Amino acid sequence: MHILVVGGGGREHAIIRCLKKNPQVQTVYALPGNGGIAADAQCVPIAATDIDGIAAFAKSHSVDYAVVAPDDPLVLGCVDVLEKLGIPCFGPRANAAIIEGSKVFAKNLMKKYGIPTAAYEVFTELDKALAYLDTAPVPTVIKADGLALGKGVIIAQTREEAKAAVRDMMEGHVFGKSGDQVVIEEFLTGPEVSVLAFTDGKTLKPMVSSMDHKRIGDNDTGLNTGGMGTVAPNPYYTEEIAKVCMETIFLPTIRAMNAEGRTFKGCLYFGLMLTPAGPKVIEYNCRFGDPETQVVLPLLESDLLTVMQAVSSGTLEQTEVKFATKHACCVILASQGYPAGYQKGCEITMTEEAAAHTYVAGARLENGKLLTSGGRVTGTTAVADSLEEAIREAYRLSDGVRFENAYRRSDIGRRALQANR
Repeated sequence: MHILVVGGGGREHAIIRCLKKNPQVQTVYALPGNGGIAADAQCVPIAATDIDGIAAFAKSHSVDYAVVAPDDPLVLGCVDVLEKLGIPCFGPRANAAIIEGSKVFAKNLMKKYGIPTAAYEVFTELDKALAYLDTAPVPTVIKADGLALGKGVIIAQTREEAKAAVRDMMEGHVFGKSGDQVVIEEFLTGPEVSVLAFTDGKTLKPMVSSMDHKRIGDNDTGLNTGGMGTVAPNPYYTEEIAKVCMETIFLPTIRAMNAEGRTFKGCLYFGLMLTPAGPKVIEYNCRFGDPETQVVLPLLESDLLTVMQAVSSGTLEQTEVKFATKHACCVILASQGYPAGYQKGCEITMTEEAAAHTYVAGARLENGKLLTSGGRVTGTTAVADSLEEAIREAYRLSDGVRFENAYRRSDIGRRALQANR
């Protein structure tokens, strides 16, 4: 089989490695891929948002199956276009990807169908948003409506911060058109949990839960990032909580999307907060999370391509989705200065052992050398029988990845270990 994977980050690298375990897979094309992915797939310099270019390539190269991984091409309708060419795809169509593409849509969906989430108000006019913030409780959460590279959410500790965030979005257009509408939301407290789920629009099968570490600094300090590391499973996500989430959040979401004529097929990501009043939805994503994928897929014992094909064909109910009863930890190496300014073009070297456990996110190949080209550069994952062992091994393996100005958090998994005590 000839497989096409749209995207070029650590998540896509993890997906590609997992797909290649299937002996039927002859070729994997990554569009655009990256310098590290080039070791596992044929990288083609077509941007993930170049839907026409992707379609033309898929048609001319007799692609048998496509996996559209990032949010942008999903929202732009990449799956719709490929399916019209007769190419089966993993990923939602554009009318379902809106669950991530518009936070206003997602919040209104939850309100309409009684899915637990934070209280909120939607604003399209700056003056009204600022007036609302005069009396809104703080901290408060400000969200740009559309996609914003994972950066369109501000947790404001004061009213002044909240007003500045709203002005930046609606007046300063820091997130472009994504900030034309804003959601001002109640600030929730409790442990955060990420749950990815396979769904064919009828059946939903959750993957193992995970815990992300969003802040740049140890002890969850500093700026928010795309994620500095993950562990799985998340110890706060007990069997009892999983049952509650299935009954009050997961299945109601699938039913709500069906009722709206927006059947969701693919990977639906639930960002949850385990509040004192029960689990609530913080956000939906219409695809695999990054870096959650880098700890979830290494624990998958079932064949990923078989599961994805079952999602596409609507036969997920008859397909086994099994995960190992082990633990995984992923440690991200970033360029010093991320998520603000950082140097690019530093050579990356890896030991053979480290390379076998490392997914590459921000790197390019130049004259045979692997060079940094992004903020988050690599993610090194270890799987073990205990969480302590997985964390220790992930850091040991991460020591084998080197580049100038490399930075990593030293406490990935610490909160999870504390929860276990």
